[in-house]
Amino acid sequence: MPCPSKDEYFDADFYDGLSDKDKETFYGCIRTGVDNPDSGMGCYAMTPTDYSTFAPFFKQVIGDYHKNDPAYSEKHVNDWDASGVGEGGVLDLQKLGLAEELSMRVRVGRNLSGIPLPGAMTKEDRIAFEIKMGGAFEAVKAKFGGAVYSISPDLGDGVAHPNKIDDAKYEELVKAHVMFKDMDADPYLKSAGISSDWPYGRGCWQSDDKKKIIWFGEEDQLRIMVMKKGFLLNEVFDELKELLDAVESIDGISFAKDDTYGYVTSCPTNLGTGMRASVHVKIPNLTKDGTDTKAKEIAGPLGLSVRGTGGEHTPIGSDGTVDISPRARLFIKECEIIQALYDGLEKLLAAEKAAA
Repeated sequence: MPCPSKDEYFDADFYDGLSDKDKETFYGCIRTGVDNPDSGMGCYAMTPTDYSTFAPFFKQVIGDYHKNDPAYSEKHVNDWDASGVGEGGVLDLQKLGLAEELSMRVRVGRNLSGIPLPGAMTKEDRIAFEIKMGGAFEAVKAKFGGAVYSISPDLGDGVAHPNKIDDAKYEELVKAHVMFKDMDADPYLKSAGISSDWPYGRGCWQSDDKKKIIWFGEEDQLRIMVMKKGFLLNEVFDELKELLDAVESIDGISFAKDDTYGYVTSCPTNLGTGMRASVHVKIPNLTKDGTDTKAKEIAGPLGLSVRGTGGEHTPIGSDGTVDISPRARLFIKECEIIQALYDGLEKLLAAEKAAA
């Protein structure tokens, strides 16, 4: 799906009519596109209310990206009830002819209400957020066990961080896809202010069973995810909902939502559900040239995104393994996303078989 340019929907009259404070915030929203002409979306929200404050701009960008219609008008509905998917709420990948268990991952992006989004957070905000989440993680650990790993140098004023890890441990976690990479090396996140003050306020929690992970301080304040190997997509989906409910039930944790667009995320592409459900699957026939070009040609019309095994902008596996996920996040229900992954994967595997 093509991404709209920030220039396409920039209205000088709208900008001129903003207060000086709102002009500063709005420029922060579009700065990544100004600094990086090759940026696709070209904008990020700076506060949870930006999507309504700057609606004349964001409404067109969001309508274009998510529905290919700048004038599109619909309210997002969140619904986790997966009882109607598959057969009796079960999505069994073995029925697609797969003999090996697949690596499955489902995650959601979340931000807290009442505080700036990562692009506008100060160093003090990031430290305060990590301290706030420290209490929340204790509650999560009581249910799921695990440990918190922080790369924040300190908790301000030279206060030692009890969960700080060294560089070797950080690299180990990055290699295992448990921790995220150096954000400050990303020019788009840097221009948006999202990687500012790196690495203050950054880290993750991982459960005892190693399947549940919560990133904090990345593109969104929280990325909550479950990953496991298996055949039943609904299992990883249900486990994520259990973890998400545990986090949201903690006193003082309130996720930011927009009346029209559902859960608020920094990037407009993730609005609504904030969810990405994916599997790693081998498609050697569609990747026999060593690239994912053919796979993307097939997957695109199916509403699927193709990535490398390490995420966006990473190479595919030498055995033809790619990461497949539905592209839709907004104006789609959570339960519909896993159904879309299953249905899309079925069609992709049919194309893989035909290409033998």
